[in-house]
Amino acid sequence: MKHDFIHDPRFAGIKPFAKKVWLSSPTMHGDEQHWVDDAIATNWVSTVGANINEVERLAAEKIGRQYAVALSCGTAALHLAIKLCGEKLYGQPKVGHGALEGHKVFCSDMTFDATVNPVAYEGGEAVFIDTEYDTWNMDPVALEKAFAIYPEVKLVVVAHLYGTPGKIDEIKAVCDNHGALIVEDAAESFGATYKGVQTGMFGTESVISFNGNKIITGSSGGMYLTDNEEDANKIRKWSTQSREDAAWYQHEEMGFNYRMSNIIAGVVRGQFPYLEEHIAQKMAIYERYKEGLKGLPVQMNPIDFANSEPNYWLSCLVIDEDAMCPHVRGEKDALYVSEPGKSCPTEILDAIAAFNAEGRPIWKPMHMQPIYRMNPFVTRNGNGRAKSNAYIKETGTIDVGADIFQRGLCLPSDNKMQKEEQDVIIDIIHRCFK
Repeated sequence: MKHDFIHDPRFAGIKPFAKKVWLSSPTMHGDEQHWVDDAIATNWVSTVGANINEVERLAAEKIGRQYAVALSCGTAALHLAIKLCGEKLYGQPKVGHGALEGHKVFCSDMTFDATVNPVAYEGGEAVFIDTEYDTWNMDPVALEKAFAIYPEVKLVVVAHLYGTPGKIDEIKAVCDNHGALIVEDAAESFGATYKGVQTGMFGTESVISFNGNKIITGSSGGMYLTDNEEDANKIRKWSTQSREDAAWYQHEEMGFNYRMSNIIAGVVRGQFPYLEEHIAQKMAIYERYKEGLKGLPVQMNPIDFANSEPNYWLSCLVIDEDAMCPHVRGEKDALYVSEPGKSCPTEILDAIAAFNAEGRPIWKPMHMQPIYRMNPFVTRNGNGRAKSNAYIKETGTIDVGADIFQRGLCLPSDNKMQKEEQDVIIDIIHRCFK
């Protein structure tokens, strides 16, 4: 039975928000309508048009890539990028078969499943690489350990979590040492930089997203990025059903209906001028949380300020281990026992939801997902599976992603959230620890 936070004495005097405070919702400015109207007025509403051309130019220019290809969503961009790498490494597959059949691919573990599902689309087997605490991204030490276990692997899919760049120089050095290609999932980190360079510049192939909750949005949409003209042309061909240069419909390889529409591109085009404004708003939200939660046994999601500047897409926190009340999760539900001075992610999320605000759990690591429960998982100590022993007490087992998932949560981070609303959310979190 759900706890009644409204009548809980700890929360006396707090009233639910009249309008819901969202985790991260689209923020429209009006320019978007102009370019959508232009597409409709000129009748360029399908998968060609000036808006598509312009957002490709803008994305390539902002990130520093030579070529950008506008696609229907970030997942489509990831799929084609991963497929392209598979064909580069192993050749063109037969129709009905994937480019990665019989091959393993190293993947970020703590991410949304869109990062890794395209490996399965192409018949490959994802090997999940554990997370590190400094940035909550792929651990380069664990990646090196994975190459020692699986030296035949030649493809790595790495994500920048919640808009914070990972240790990409270290990851690239490991990949270069082993001759591996990189697909960089910068879906959440558009506008973030690492050592002054935009994310989206570090992969053999890179991807950003314009999903409805991203830093700028088209309601949907994604972008493939490369410095190789041949690769860009191949992605354009694949994304429009792989039509050959013939007057009739002729196809020599598998194609997909993955191109961005000129209407969606109009929304993205109208959003581009506001990217830096959105980042500044998100940064202010992060800083207010960081200041307002001082004194509590919690830490904000970490940022490597010496090397990177995030886009602050989502503000998150992790509760100190000794301040966690008893807390367990099943497949769909969670249970906890509230204790004075302690709390847990579910209690905090339930409390802010009771007052009409939206938070989320941290991404559940891929190696814990039912669909991937039997896939290999590698930590900096080696194989991360089957690490218990009924007869010998083992020590030193580490699973960073599972730990962050257990103790962490995503806070309301909508850039339209008012300071007064955020102050109330901070107050609710404080009261959860009473």
